[in-house]
Amino acid sequence: MSILADGTQELHSYLFKVRDSISDNTTNLAAIKAALVELLVYLCSQEGRTADNCTTADTFFRLHADYGFNWIHLPEELQLILEDIGGQLHDTLEHPDTATNFESTPEQLLTRIHCLSF
Repeated sequence: MSILADGTQELHSYLFKVRDSISDNTTNLAAIKAALVELLVYLCSQEGRTADNCTTADTFFRLHADYGFNWIHLPEELQLILEDIGGQLHDTLEHPDTATNFESTPEQLLTRIHCLSF
């Protein structure tokens, strides 16, 4: 799959930082968590919280294999969060009840990341 066509350049940098931290053979959980926190803080911000950005991030994680990474080597609790980013995050602005029901708004995902023990 080619370079992302949608979302802001800033979003792209956060997405690729997460991808690179997950793809790193050392499996540095602290680095993965930090990259996810940066991404989600951006998606919670006034600048970052757009339907386009949420949909682009959702698609990036839903089609993660097309972007050259997977997370089967990560702890299950982290895998579930990554799957939820690629699940209902796109509904954050247009169908907020759906995103909330699946604990997939940027704020809910950020809270879940902060609760990880690593």
